Amino acid sequence: MTNQIRKILLLAANPKGSSQLRLDQEVREIKEGLLRSRHRDQYSIVTAEAVRYRDIHRAILEHEPHIIHFCGHGSGEDGLVFEDESGQIKLVDAEALAGLFQLFADKVQCVVLNACYSKYQAVEIARHIDYVVGMSQEIGDRAAIEFAVGFYDALGADKGYEFAYQLGCRLIRMAGIAENLTPQLMTKITSLNSSQESATIYIERPPIEEKCYKAIVQPGALIRIKAPQKMGKTLLLEKLLNYAREQGYQTAKLDLKLADSSAMTDLKTFLHWLCANVSDSLNLEVMIDEYWQDSLGLNTSCTRYFQRYLLPSINTSLVFAIDNYERLFQYANIFSEFCLLLRSWYETAKQGDRMGKIWQKLRLVVVNSTEIYPTLDINRSPFNVGLAIELPEFNQQQLQEMVKLYGLSEQLNNNGLSQLVKLVGGHPYLVIEAITHLKSQESSYEEILTLAPTEQGIFSYHLRQQLESLQNDNELLSGYRRVITVDEPVQLNPEITFKLHSLGLVKIVRNDCIPSCELYRQYFLVRLG
Repeated sequence: MTNQIRKILLLAANPKGSSQLRLDQEVREIKEGLLRSRHRDQYSIVTAEAVRYRDIHRAILEHEPHIIHFCGHGSGEDGLVFEDESGQIKLVDAEALAGLFQLFADKVQCVVLNACYSKYQAVEIARHIDYVVGMSQEIGDRAAIEFAVGFYDALGADKGYEFAYQLGCRLIRMAGIAENLTPQLMTKITSLNSSQESATIYIERPPIEEKCYKAIVQPGALIRIKAPQKMGKTLLLEKLLNYAREQGYQTAKLDLKLADSSAMTDLKTFLHWLCANVSDSLNLEVMIDEYWQDSLGLNTSCTRYFQRYLLPSINTSLVFAIDNYERLFQYANIFSEFCLLLRSWYETAKQGDRMGKIWQKLRLVVVNSTEIYPTLDINRSPFNVGLAIELPEFNQQQLQEMVKLYGLSEQLNNNGLSQLVKLVGGHPYLVIEAITHLKSQESSYEEILTLAPTEQGIFSYHLRQQLESLQNDNELLSGYRRVITVDEPVQLNPEITFKLHSLGLVKIVRNDCIPSCELYRQYFLVRLG
């Protein structure tokens, strides 16, 4: 590599409330391996434990590392798990981490995220850093340690980052652990190509997009987008917001998944957080204290802030979108009253008076996953008014278009695509996951199909999420067991049918249920059969 002394910064985080990992052993193995190496004089190691999210940039500024190694927990698309000031869990998402590392790209050469499901963050960070390792699914303590040992032993032998990655994977396999495919190496070039490709590929599902476009230009519109997780709701939302901006509208988007738990303390705190975020989105000064009066009531004060300040301050319509709305379902002290607030805004826009004209500038878009089922008075709910959009799976024509856009028409000919559809149906996430793995040559097509219903397969994280949903409800588990153990449609009671369909686990044929895809049947037969 080079005779320059390379600084390695080891970051470890295991907050209260998260499962305990063997982080001390991982750090110790890395240090001991480098101390034994022939080129130990070329490396210096500094460590930071119980890392809070604010400690990351401080440690980088202080030590100016070339290599950053994070060991701890990951939570998929939600982010990596750090600590907050009280030692509790604080999630930092891919976009935030990528933005941070971009500032230090002139110094940092390699980032290793030795945490479950950290591939999401690795892809974004690799837009700025030359070499980034992330985990495509859950990784056990033993596998994580074996990978770290192999990776840093190779660096200590003056090998390059790609060789070090390969040795780390081989060492997992040598240890007899079937997780050698879990670590994934991203490089800046491949990540940029992947990001650009993903950004340009959007498969329309007519007439859904056209319905949304027509609705959003209507004064006082309310659009409700719902589907099980990973069906493309957020992509459709972004498409709709882009269309609104093309019409000259202002937009403000809140993703409730990214809201700190402190923002959900009570209704007042949540509404203050909402008003401040919308103000920021519109590049307006936060003026809550000037318009808020507790004596009028919390919902009234929030309405007052929009009616007297935000809406009059802009010259166009405002599209206000709330993504991952289902997070509110678990906060009973907020959910019911906030739903009433949104419903009141929608109803006020129908009035023909001065108030109505003000609220006609506001168009609401609410996006939620259907896995959780809210209970609410229909007269207070925004879920039974406006335009309802429920996203379906991709059909055959849309799947063929996707294969063509990804440049895989030869590899996924009609027979190959038929095999994939037989396994996963037209489920957007499952299809795209298979296609992107095939495109990146991380896995062969035969390997993808063979390992699909196993814990080593590329769908294992998604499948475990679905299994957890079933295990939390004995009636659902019992009902689904009936569905997957026979080769004909099964009639269940309407409530169980509704819940299984909301999870995306079954398709409804008249009044009966069948598994949504063969992948689910194979995976759950082993675990529930």
